[in-house]
Amino acid sequence: MDEVYVSVDIECDGPCPGLHSMFSLGAVALDPSKGIGREAVLGTWTANLETAPGARSDPETMKWWATQPKAWEACRANQTPPMVAMDEFARWLEALPAPPIFVGYPAGFDFTFTYYYLHRFAGRNPFVRNAIDLETYVMALTGSGYLETGKKAWPEHWFDRTLPHTHVALDDAMAQGMTFLRILSQRRGPTWGAAIGGDGCPVCAKPGGALIDGPHTYGGNCGRRRMG
Repeated sequence: MDEVYVSVDIECDGPCPGLHSMFSLGAVALDPSKGIGREAVLGTWTANLETAPGARSDPETMKWWATQPKAWEACRANQTPPMVAMDEFARWLEALPAPPIFVGYPAGFDFTFTYYYLHRFAGRNPFVRNAIDLETYVMALTGSGYLETGKKAWPEHWFDRTLPHTHVALDDAMAQGMTFLRILSQRRGPTWGAAIGGDGCPVCAKPGGALIDGPHTYGGNCGRRRMG
């Protein structure tokens, strides 16, 4: 095994690490060679954290938390000091059978908190700077624009609907991890008809690998209008 993918979700009280606190972190370690379901899970880790010294809550974020009483209760139970929690998390990452690769959606949010907290409170970051942003990955996979590749555009078979989005960190890390495995399994497959980076569909001119509105029936069976 060359690398272990670690799906991470965090919950917090504002948009900026340092100014605001990370409330909880959930992580799921994955080995894609074992499958695209729970058989690929190597282990999980989660903790709820005390607020960071000197940080403050963002009022708009706290208004949102007021609409999520179950998730709020879950992320505020059994709080651990950040220094203790992040050292434990770093040791868990270091014990994985191969170097950990962070997986997040969006990584530009969850990785910034994880990166900051590991350096500040654990004194080290086993991820180094190795992070995969799922939206960027889909953009590259499909040949589509970044703003076109949000989750609403992803095909249904990429999701495990038995895993709802609860805003509980470990729940959401698991659901995200299952989606990542399904996307990863199709990166070289024929799902989209045309090879990624190859010629576009002769009917609608979608570039090779594009999906946006679902799996593409390439060529003569394409039901979409020709792109402008």
